[in-house]
Amino acid sequence: MGILVSRMWRGLVGDGANRCKVVIVGLNNAGKTTILYKLHLGQVVLTQPTIGSNVEEVKHDNLTFQVWDLGGQENLRASWATYFEEADAVIFVVDSNDQENMVLAKMELFNAILSEDLKYSCLLVLANKQDIVGCRNAGEIAQDLSLHTIRTHEWQIQSCCALTGEGLKEGLEWIATRIKARKARTIHSAPAIFAAANSAASPSTSAAAPAR
Repeated sequence: MGILVSRMWRGLVGDGANRCKVVIVGLNNAGKTTILYKLHLGQVVLTQPTIGSNVEEVKHDNLTFQVWDLGGQENLRASWATYFEEADAVIFVVDSNDQENMVLAKMELFNAILSEDLKYSCLLVLANKQDIVGCRNAGEIAQDLSLHTIRTHEWQIQSCCALTGEGLKEGLEWIATRIKARKARTIHSAPAIFAAANSAASPSTSAAAPAR
C-alpha cells in the first residue's frame, strides 16, 4: 500500500503532475521512429530500424510526454512489456498500406493491451502512411484490428502521415485530454484512498474482551 500511495503522490504534486509516459509500439517499418522525431523535432529525420528503444521528450498542452519508441522486429516484441510500467498511454502504429501483415498487427496489439502494466493506459492507434494511394483508411483498419471489441481501454484511431505530420497533433491532443481526465479523477478520489491507507496502517486500539 505504501508504494501505491507514494506513486500517487508523485503523480499529484510537483513536476510529476505534468509529466506523462507514452510508449510507441507496432510492427517494424510502420513509421514509429519517424513519428517520434516528427513530434519531438517537428521535422523528418533519416532513421534506421530501432534496435532496443529511442526516448525523447515531447511537450504538448502543458504536459511533458516521455515518449518511448520500441523496436518492432519480431525478436524485439517480447521485450515491449518491460517498458510498459507506469505508462499513461500506448500508441500502436499501423502501416496502412501493409494489408499482408494486418492480422499479425492485430495479434501484437492485443498481446500488448493484455499487459497488467497497461491496465489504466489509454490506447491510440495511428493509421500511418495515409499518403499512399490505395491504402486502407482508418475505418477499415479499425475493422481489421477489431478495435470495437476492446472494452478494457479507452481507445481512438487516428489517420496520419508521419512525413507531413498530418494527424499527429490530433492524436496527441486526444491522449492529453484522456490523461488530464484520469488525473482529475485520481485527485478527486485521492483523499479517500489516503484515508483508507492510513487506516490500514494504524494499529487497532480495540481490546479483546476478558475471558470468563
